[in-house]
Amino acid sequence: MSREILASLIFLAGICQLSVLIASALVPIRLNWREEFRSLSNLHRQLYWVYGGYVVLSIVALALISLLNSVELASGSRLARSVCTYAAAFWGIRLALQGVFDVKQHLTTWWLRAGYYGLSVIFTLLTCIFACAAVWQLSSPIHQ
Repeated sequence: MSREILASLIFLAGICQLSVLIASALVPIRLNWREEFRSLSNLHRQLYWVYGGYVVLSIVALALISLLNSVELASGSRLARSVCTYAAAFWGIRLALQGVFDVKQHLTTWWLRAGYYGLSVIFTLLTCIFACAAVWQLSSPIHQ
């Protein structure tokens, strides 16, 4: 695979990561967080929002890094390999969670089911792009 193709795939990954934020924005609404969290203490409610915010911030950061630095991430440098390894782990863990979460009761319409399975495809794609980039770069010359 050429560096140009890899850079294009990483750029595509940036777009995909931003698209995940659409689904993320719907989670508190679709899962009725306001009502569901009402029985929790104020601190617990605040922690859920903080954790959610950190996840969103991480996705935005990975997306912007991918979009603005795709060529550098395809360069084979130690930093590029490190960032791609982190991104592969981040999305790989999220992909694994798809098999653990009990979502059946929430997938009540065709578009929710399609969105859920679409996210699974995106998580797989992101994991593969970044893992491939990290592994491919290991065999390429390292520029430090």
